[in-house]
Amino acid sequence: MATDEEQGTAESARPLQTDIPGTASVEPDDDTPVTQPALPELSESLGEYIRVVAKRIRSGESGVLPVLGGLILLVIIFQVQDSVFLSAGNLVNLLVQGSVFVLLGMAEIWVLVLGEIDLSVGYVAGIGGTVMAILSTTHGLPWWVAILGAIASTAVIGAVWGTLVIRLRLPSFVVTLAGLLGMEGVLLYLVNANGTGGTIRITDPVLIDIANGNLSTVAGWIVMIVSVALVGGVIFFRDRHRRMSGLVAPPLVISVLKIVVIAAAGIALVLVCNTDRGALIPVQGVPYVVLVVLGVLGVWTFLLGRTRFGRYLYAIGNNAEAARRAGISLGWNKQWAFTLTGLTAGIAGVVYASRLGSISNNIDGGTLVLYAVASAVIGGASLFGGRGKMVYALLGGLVIATIYNGMGLLGLAASYQYMVTALVLVAAVTIDSLARRGRTTGD
Repeated sequence: MATDEEQGTAESARPLQTDIPGTASVEPDDDTPVTQPALPELSESLGEYIRVVAKRIRSGESGVLPVLGGLILLVIIFQVQDSVFLSAGNLVNLLVQGSVFVLLGMAEIWVLVLGEIDLSVGYVAGIGGTVMAILSTTHGLPWWVAILGAIASTAVIGAVWGTLVIRLRLPSFVVTLAGLLGMEGVLLYLVNANGTGGTIRITDPVLIDIANGNLSTVAGWIVMIVSVALVGGVIFFRDRHRRMSGLVAPPLVISVLKIVVIAAAGIALVLVCNTDRGALIPVQGVPYVVLVVLGVLGVWTFLLGRTRFGRYLYAIGNNAEAARRAGISLGWNKQWAFTLTGLTAGIAGVVYASRLGSISNNIDGGTLVLYAVASAVIGGASLFGGRGKMVYALLGGLVIATIYNGMGLLGLAASYQYMVTALVLVAAVTIDSLARRGRTTGD
């Protein structure tokens, strides 16, 4: 790695050139100018837009279509096998179960975009949950202090991994594999030193409600309407701004269709969650953890897809040498990516501990990291770097949660769950590899 990388070449040293060889397949940002001739007719012609999208799919840029198709197929299979699967109670339970998988998948996206990997996120998440439990229970600190302490500690761990990878030029695989083993030891020490019988119980009701509490039915509708209005406004005005600037933009009908689909999904979510799913007492409302996941998804999506920092990560993952020559600081951007991986893992750990109401020394961090990588890759992120979005982790996490939940309903052993998840993961990697070949052939 070059000297100017180690010293953190100033990002403003030279503007990023989009025509540098090897950077053509960088994950596109909606506002990133491209060197190809603009196609202003796309903003007016729906037919032309559909033809362009179809051409991209044929060339291997299928986006989220494969994982959406797989998710729908899984839902149909499990519903046919057990009609309880699509009941309101089970669907809400599936969302809560999948929240940890989704958050860990989002943590992994930050480094996968760079072409790196973090094998320690499972136990780093466990450290986050443990720190939260110790601060709130052993030390009696307020719930918000416990949460901040948890995510701050895991962010520092991620920063340490980044420093080792960047400054010592060590492979991220080796650094984070060592981190997996080291964090497992730290977790065992902390739990055994502060808990009873290998467990630290969480008693703060606010912390427990993060994964187990629900909004009121009215509050659920209010939050949904406000959220859809905000997201819809962003989509509409962003596309309108692009059209007025002469940049390529979807036709107006596509922008409206996106807003309609988001609104329909929000309505469906609230209707399902507001259905009484209690056996002895009424249980209704959107779980708080769903808001946590969607909030992290929104912020991280903006940071990765709408900022210079995010574009730099894609450029580095696609071709690090070309990015360095364009004036991008490889060191600092990688450092922040690893830090955000640790921070997101800490949020996942908070949710994990909240859901169980405790943290124990038998947490299976090895399985959690496998689910983290699987969530990101099944959703569509590339193991080769340069491609990945936070929504991929959402979809991949839901696929894993669906397998986990559906097979649990059918009474199948955990061995079958692992085997089916493995097959889905292999299928996702195969699709990614074939897509890369298709793009190379197309070039």
